[in-house]
Amino acid sequence: MSYFEKHPMILIAVGIIGISLSSILVKYSQAPSAVTAAYRLLWTVLLMSPAVFLSKKRRTELAHTDRTTLLLCAVSGVFLALHLAIWFESLRHTSVASSTTIVCTEVIWVALGWCFFLKGRLTGKACLAIAVTVAGSIIIAFSDSSGGGSHLYGDILALLAAWATAVYTLIGRIARTSTSTTIYTYLVYIASAITLLLITLAQGCPLTGYGMSGIVVGLLLAIFSTILGHSIFSWCLKFLSPTFVSASKLCEPVVAAVFAAFLFHEIPRPLQVIGGAVILGGVIFYSRIESRSSQAS
Repeated sequence: MSYFEKHPMILIAVGIIGISLSSILVKYSQAPSAVTAAYRLLWTVLLMSPAVFLSKKRRTELAHTDRTTLLLCAVSGVFLALHLAIWFESLRHTSVASSTTIVCTEVIWVALGWCFFLKGRLTGKACLAIAVTVAGSIIIAFSDSSGGGSHLYGDILALLAAWATAVYTLIGRIARTSTSTTIYTYLVYIASAITLLLITLAQGCPLTGYGMSGIVVGLLLAIFSTILGHSIFSWCLKFLSPTFVSASKLCEPVVAAVFAAFLFHEIPRPLQVIGGAVILGGVIFYSRIESRSSQAS
């Protein structure tokens, strides 16, 4: 057993820092949001390719992926691309604290999608958790609207980004029943990268001409936020409960807000703090309800 298998909490801490850096790094990119997101996915695909093609088992699985799974991965990748492009644009209009906290409501929208589109069921307590989370979002929106500027627009974009990633997650639940995590994410990232390239073409945005910031930020996002962030959380599921891993991701808005306060002097207003606390409280409450339901079944 390796050192990190004995001490998975070290990697949990690395993962939290990795995903928290995402919103911070985006702020440093001079490229348009869709271009920055495209760089992130292109770098991710490039970095993942050796792990896929140097393994005979993964090459075989990739070659025998059925059409239905390919279609699901493609659609999932489209929504992941929309999530990244919209969220990155959100960060240009509102604070890191507001944007990251609203995006964290993804789990709530996944629950609603599971209920309405995949014939799942929500308990009364789950509905209460959703109501609490929505109330927190309204408090943040009210705070940002009273602060002037385009903060409210950024909050709306963050909410749209949360909806997009919820669809991506729901499709993933279906596709991953017959596909390994590595192959699923690889196919999704390819589809997402292609989608982002098409978005940049539709917007008339060239991929170059922004200096090195977009390319470097894209690489750092691929390394820290994707590989040392989300991929580490997936690995930790082997040694820690899904509930704990999911709950640890909720540290992202807090850590990102601390980074933003020091780097960009973004000091959250009292109502932002209250709204953020209400949202995180609602999400944590729902996560516990879901965990108990899974254990009971």
